[in-house]
Amino acid sequence: MKRILNAAALTSHGNVEGRKAMVEILEAGLQASDPYNNTRKLLRVEGNTLIASGADFEPQGDPQIGDEVIDLDAVGRIYVFGAGKGSQRAAKAIEDVLGDRLTGGHIIDKKGGDLILERIEVTFGAHPVPDEDCVRGCKRILEMAQDLREDDLVLTVVCNGVSSLLTLPVPGVSLEDVRQTTYLMQIERGAPTHDLNPIRNHLDLMKGGRLSRHLQPARAIHIIAWGPHTYKELTRENIWLHSLPEASTFADAVHMLKRWDAWDAVPASVREHLLRADPTQETVKAEEFERTRFRIFGVMPDHLGTVPTAARKAAELGFTPHILYNVLTMKAEASQVGVVLANMAAHAETHGGAFEGPAALIGRTEMVVTVGQQRGMGGRNQEYALAAARHIAGSERIVMASVDTDGTDGPGKQFNDAYAHIPVLDGAIVDGSTAIRAQEMGIDLFEALKRHNTSPALYRLDDGVVATQNISMNDLTVTLILGCT
Repeated sequence: MKRILNAAALTSHGNVEGRKAMVEILEAGLQASDPYNNTRKLLRVEGNTLIASGADFEPQGDPQIGDEVIDLDAVGRIYVFGAGKGSQRAAKAIEDVLGDRLTGGHIIDKKGGDLILERIEVTFGAHPVPDEDCVRGCKRILEMAQDLREDDLVLTVVCNGVSSLLTLPVPGVSLEDVRQTTYLMQIERGAPTHDLNPIRNHLDLMKGGRLSRHLQPARAIHIIAWGPHTYKELTRENIWLHSLPEASTFADAVHMLKRWDAWDAVPASVREHLLRADPTQETVKAEEFERTRFRIFGVMPDHLGTVPTAARKAAELGFTPHILYNVLTMKAEASQVGVVLANMAAHAETHGGAFEGPAALIGRTEMVVTVGQQRGMGGRNQEYALAAARHIAGSERIVMASVDTDGTDGPGKQFNDAYAHIPVLDGAIVDGSTAIRAQEMGIDLFEALKRHNTSPALYRLDDGVVATQNISMNDLTVTLILGCT
């Protein structure tokens, strides 16, 4: 099934040749952001034995290596629990492997997606700011896990978005308090997830490794829809994979709020809880976690992921691929990243050099947008593309795009219901005609960026990408510099 749903509209105008190539490259990258096939490769059933294996999926330095072999005749019940954007895709693979051997389970996925699971229950919660459905999903997981036994087996599935979707506030801190804190930090201040997580990890009963604590004394296989990383990173440095131990402290949480000048702005209950720093409410650390029975597998290793796949497709289409960055987070404003890449492409178009066309400049990261008090509809990939469009106006050889691999860019309509007719965009494709067409249509791109209201502009221009939902492997940016004709 195609991930990009409006390819015809995206390639109906402007630099049609470049846009068609761009759609193919983006589609390849988005298809690679699907954990289903790799989860099927990880797990198999032979007779009455479940085997989890694959060197591609083992954390480097893991003291437990090789096949994980489980005698299903000795297993009581088998459950699947987890959360994250697109987490149903990995859970669906588990359903298909285990069939009627699977007892059940519960997954919390992002609202807007389709229900694809049959044996595992699903709650759809809000992202990036959690809602009551996130809490309801967590309570259902706890209800199902309350009587787990030593002979039970639990497979957990965790991927990007879990820090919002897996939300169950500690006593004394309300959901609204958590919502206000999350919105203030991530939306208004533009804090990256890495800086936000120590805070919300310490305001929650499920995050920070606590999910694994609730599964005791069952045996666990922890599947993360991300690259395997090193064992040290996953057990000693992790702050966002909530089925695994967590490295931050209450003091770190306080520090992050003060770093972003948010300490006095968050609810009093949040400050009081963090300052209390009750050691009995600290997150799960490696020492506790390693006393449990577990294995960890990362089913989305980088060499099988979005960027290499997009690069291979670009090469197939005759573009020399250049991977500019492939990092977890750039901590840079999306619009400014777009401006920099646009100017690099414009230089290459005029002067050649290292990126002389036909070339594809490819990157993957998580950009940020500092929204402040604005309440527009948009997202970081849209801001990247729209800012870039202003700097490549008139170009005949440059096409630029940016999409979120989860299929949805930004909060969509979560905070703005004024644009009911506009679909939640995944990003955008722009070229030298975009700014010119915008001016002809009376669309002020500068104003759209200033108000962080990019979706209405891109929708009118037919430059907004509409895609299916899946897991997030961060933002995929592609710049094409076509060859001279």
